[in-house]
Amino acid sequence: MNSKDISTGILRAVGYMLGIAILVFFIYKIQSVIVYIAISAVISLTGRPIVAFLRRRLKFNNLLAVAVTIILLLGFIIGLVGLFIPLIVEQGHNLSLLDIDKLQGNINNIYNEAVSHFNVNNFNSGKTLEDSGLLGQIDFSVIPEFLNSVVSGLGSFSIGLFSVLFISFFFLKDSKLFENSLLTLVPDRNVSRVKNSIEKIKDLLSRYFVGLVFQISVIFIIYTIGLLIIGVENAVVIAFLCALINLVPYLGPVIGGCIMILLTMTSNLGTSFSEVILPETVYVLIVIAIGQLIDNFISQPIIFSRSVKSHPLEIFLVIIIAGLLFGIVGMIIAIPTYTALKVILKEFLSENKVVQSLTKNL
Repeated sequence: MNSKDISTGILRAVGYMLGIAILVFFIYKIQSVIVYIAISAVISLTGRPIVAFLRRRLKFNNLLAVAVTIILLLGFIIGLVGLFIPLIVEQGHNLSLLDIDKLQGNINNIYNEAVSHFNVNNFNSGKTLEDSGLLGQIDFSVIPEFLNSVVSGLGSFSIGLFSVLFISFFFLKDSKLFENSLLTLVPDRNVSRVKNSIEKIKDLLSRYFVGLVFQISVIFIIYTIGLLIIGVENAVVIAFLCALINLVPYLGPVIGGCIMILLTMTSNLGTSFSEVILPETVYVLIVIAIGQLIDNFISQPIIFSRSVKSHPLEIFLVIIIAGLLFGIVGMIIAIPTYTALKVILKEFLSENKVVQSLTKNL
């Protein structure tokens, strides 16, 4: 190898590295657009059954079916915002007007009643809290500032919402739009395999996302009924929030349960621990337990067996690994990504024994 070949190789390597750097920088700059496209893809996959129902059963044409689906989605988002804004405003107003001394007194009373109820040796909780300086360090004035930032962020949210709805409309209207764009980058010899993979992925993920909607709906109904029976304030909003957080595998139910208990206890701050707070907290725990039992033994098996067609242990390992590598976002996108990879592997490496074992149910 002469010096000319070496210099050419070095220049080529530098060119590749520069090209990759420019590509990464470009993706970084348009990351919001990529997020819009990803969300739109999920919406289009979820909305496919609705469009199909409107076209086949109600005889709508394709354009009208897509328009009705988008309108239903927009109505759902508006209703969701209408549910959450009153809760956020109310909680923010209450917290911004809290008297720290009164709050400390209420916590002391709750503590004293708790240790008295459970026959635990008491100690000077007031002095402990005072010495810790914990309450003094809490700045509740950040709540109005947070609300102001939320309101100021509504402009960006509106732009994002419009973009997502616009892209989703065309994804639903022209179901082959993304597929045709992708096929332009695929060599001719692999076109048929890529087409088969895309169709299979769309079918599986559509079932999966529809299953998630079913899962959220079941948990939401259980939580709502339970909280309404108990008499918790803002039961519908709290139930929906906790059901939505349940989308995060394994961690979601724990976080949602903690939020539900916290909101329930804070709504009764200053009341009797043994007569109000403790019984209501126990009832909330029972509601959470019932919802999770139904979700774990009925909803999730149906979703996994009929959509992604993977073994529960396989799903567990994939979610844990994705969570360790990419955090909460990785846990959320682990199952759709893994399902897509399995379909691609089966299409292109069907002779491999490991691939055959992983994809035997696809």
